[in-house]
Amino acid sequence: MAFPTSVNDQITDAVTQSNVKVLGDAPAIAMGAIYQAAAQAAGLAAQNAVSNQQNVNELAIAVMTRCVNALTVPPRK
Repeated sequence: MAFPTSVNDQITDAVTQSNVKVLGDAPAIAMGAIYQAAAQAAGLAAQNAVSNQQNVNELAIAVMTRCVNALTVPPRK
């Protein structure tokens, strides 16, 4: 204790220790939040890549179908 008060020393020590624990845990909690946000961003990036690849594949199928039809179906008169 820095100076005497009317509060029980055990109470002030308990409050001080809990405050120190909260301050001590803060960096670990912050890093956990950063890692979680980074993992979520990486997951969304992977999902977007898969979605874009599926869209490109659909477009390629449509183009191939159009080209095959242009080669095999005689033009209308």
